[in-house]
Amino acid sequence: MKLLAHFIRFVSGLNHFIGQACSWCALAIVLVCFSVVVLRYAFAVSFVWMQDLYIWLNGVMFTAVAGFALLRDDHVRVDVFYRHARPARKAAADMIGAVVFLLPFTFVVLAYSLPFVSRSWRYTEASANVGGMPGLFVLKSFIVAFALLIGLQGLAIVARSILVLSGRDDMVPERFAYTTEEETHEAAV
Repeated sequence: MKLLAHFIRFVSGLNHFIGQACSWCALAIVLVCFSVVVLRYAFAVSFVWMQDLYIWLNGVMFTAVAGFALLRDDHVRVDVFYRHARPARKAAADMIGAVVFLLPFTFVVLAYSLPFVSRSWRYTEASANVGGMPGLFVLKSFIVAFALLIGLQGLAIVARSILVLSGRDDMVPERFAYTTEEETHEAAV
């Protein structure tokens, strides 16, 4: 059981770190996009690589922070029943969701993206636009990172569910523990 708790801490810490670091891409996207607009309309100058850059930064940000969003439970959830459920029922629902939907999805994404990404690395693929960014193969690698990060977080969800369902919810790291509706309401106030 301690091994599960350590695994949860490691994966949650990894996704938290990557999520915090890559969330700064949002600021970079705004700055690059603003620069593109100012250069185009104020100075009649345009750089294709800058247009590629803010699109690529957007791709990096959304693929890299997916595990962080799953960690924070920021994904879309229809929680008519889930919100009011006890932690054990939430754990059972999360385990079923992760095992039946999330982990198979990450396996499919990983299986289909690996040949696609490896081919891109072999060719050192660059932007299809003339004057665009080099290194498209690096951007495509974030598809694999996406699958690995949400897959690891899915395994952490399963581990948390096992701890909760076995009565060892005291071993679940505090920031990854289930909260009751009253605790959520008190935190919001």
